[in-house]
Amino acid sequence: CPAGLPLNKDDVMAYMNRRKPGTNSFTTPRKESDEIEILSGIFNGFTTGTPISMMVRNADQHSKDYDKIAEYYRPGHADYTFDKKYGFRDYRGGGRSSGRETLARVAAGAVAAKLLKEFGIEVLAYTHSIGSITLPEQILANKSELTRDEVLKSKLFIPDEDTTKKAEEYLLGIKNELNSSGGVVECIVRGLPAGLGEPVFDKLDAKLGQALFSIGAVKGVEIGDGFAAGKSTGLCNNDAFILKDGKISKATNHSGGVLGGISDSSTLVVRAAFKPTPSISATQHTVNKNMEELEINIEGRHDPIIVSRAVVVVESMTALVLADLLLQNSIARLDNLKKIYDASPIP
Repeated sequence: CPAGLPLNKDDVMAYMNRRKPGTNSFTTPRKESDEIEILSGIFNGFTTGTPISMMVRNADQHSKDYDKIAEYYRPGHADYTFDKKYGFRDYRGGGRSSGRETLARVAAGAVAAKLLKEFGIEVLAYTHSIGSITLPEQILANKSELTRDEVLKSKLFIPDEDTTKKAEEYLLGIKNELNSSGGVVECIVRGLPAGLGEPVFDKLDAKLGQALFSIGAVKGVEIGDGFAAGKSTGLCNNDAFILKDGKISKATNHSGGVLGGISDSSTLVVRAAFKPTPSISATQHTVNKNMEELEINIEGRHDPIIVSRAVVVVESMTALVLADLLLQNSIARLDNLKKIYDASPIP
């Protein structure tokens, strides 16, 4: 992170509070304050240019809750694959495949988002759908106008009151069935300049895909129209270029703000699909290490849906990708470097 960025604990906690558990009846009842301790990289309210180190101490861990799962493989979890890869696994609920690790992503994402704001770039994520409950078309058609206040009004981070109520009723039914639900998080980015991203392997959409797929439980990522583009035609899918306020713009945004792996200055639109929480209390069939089949009921404190807590994680990972590409792009052109160093060529 460059030196001189105004940054303090409150900037980070604003993000952490959106991710922490126990905030509503549809998240795990575990109580974690997720209080950040800043160890280095910030002095007198500004970044110093050295690495920023932050720490969060787990305050409400119940490792004994996981003792029963030591010998069997939970459906939908990484238990089996970890055993096959490493020969053993840490089953206590706080490992690399745990949702707990996303707090580090959110802490870093808060810094990236603050950096992007210095350039007039805003990253905003929200719940697009929970199960079959989806935001109305009129809202999705005007997503570029959504505000952060509209998103934060909803405990599920759905920027629409009616859709929030429908989703809450649906989740209550799912919870009573000892079941869980999947959903989709959508993220938009406004104020992004054209030119971010590389033409081949480090395309903007490729970097976003890697970042979002690295979040646990993400099973699909779309940019712009996404898979709907596979059912479209060139005349429908191409975004016509127009002149607007003396600048080159687009009449539509089917591409989601990315052309050839490079940002085109339109609103960036990306979606991540999350699978249902695999830890459910309903009876499931599995196998243990002794090659015996058995029926299990998973106990402990688990979210009936991941999506509401994952909104800020998607926002953070998107911000991190864009902050990296923004900094890298500063050396893409010789004239930019000359501006930085106030240099003139030798005659």
